[in-house]
Amino acid sequence: MQSRACDTDFAESAESANAPVQTEHSYKALEKQGYLFFSDKSSAALKPCMWNKRSLQGGDMCYKHQFYGITSHRCVQLTPTLKCNQRCLFCWRCMDYAVDEEEECPPETIIAKIKKLQKKSLAGYNPILPTSTATKERWDEALSPNMAAISLSGEPTLYTGLPRLIDMLNAEGYTTFLVSNGTRPDVLRDCRPYQTYISVDAPDKKTYLKLCRPESDFWDNIMESLSLLKDRRSAIRTTVVEGYNDIDPEGYARIYQDSGADFIEVKGYMFVGHSRKRLKQENMPEHSHVRGFAEEISKYCDYEIVDENPLSRVVCMARR
Repeated sequence: MQSRACDTDFAESAESANAPVQTEHSYKALEKQGYLFFSDKSSAALKPCMWNKRSLQGGDMCYKHQFYGITSHRCVQLTPTLKCNQRCLFCWRCMDYAVDEEEECPPETIIAKIKKLQKKSLAGYNPILPTSTATKERWDEALSPNMAAISLSGEPTLYTGLPRLIDMLNAEGYTTFLVSNGTRPDVLRDCRPYQTYISVDAPDKKTYLKLCRPESDFWDNIMESLSLLKDRRSAIRTTVVEGYNDIDPEGYARIYQDSGADFIEVKGYMFVGHSRKRLKQENMPEHSHVRGFAEEISKYCDYEIVDENPLSRVVCMARR
């Protein structure tokens, strides 16, 4: 199996050189971070998020519960591939590696292993353990997940079996959220998740190329992907990086207005993971800044703020 992640010893030098490298211990490095792989020949993986574990213990759920009614401890966070065609400055993942899969993981394998891997990943929260703080009721619910967020890492539309995987998840009773950078509208056109997310992290091509650092100029592809949102339940997510893309609210408003998306999420960049090697603490905006920027955008389109979650520094906008 080829390398799938990076050792922190190599991170700073590789990222500064802006070129991916292979490392010997990458697979184990990701496993130590909590990744569980669906096969030993692919990068398809599953990893519960922080909110999943908090909810399992009776704590807060993520903002998707507040905005869309998603039950966090019943949500599976997964990806069919770790490959990505952008190197966004604000991304938390390490980028000094090249994902080289021996083969793609078949959708059937992913479907068959979801509940088993989810249970394994949460084993430490089993209420039979004296150290567990999870309730029996929530533990049982967590072992019967009903939500699949295809959003762990990588760009899922680079996985050729994505439309079939989503169809199979839907058939199994999962509520499916697909999060994409919008660079492959040809694939998105064939995908039918419950909700489609497209990332729009710049009001113009120049800012996009500087901030998202794509392999090619995908700006027109993203605009084409946005045109697909009119006919489906959808959301646009904009990650606000202070000092980089918190500009031209009228430009964002034009893009949002033309898209026809049901929801807009304007969310603050979080200074976490390997993004700390590319950005600074001051690039993480306060919630007040995020909300203020969203309010400016709303002046130029018919989307308005309908909800917000200060803890996650995010606001939800919908059409008036």
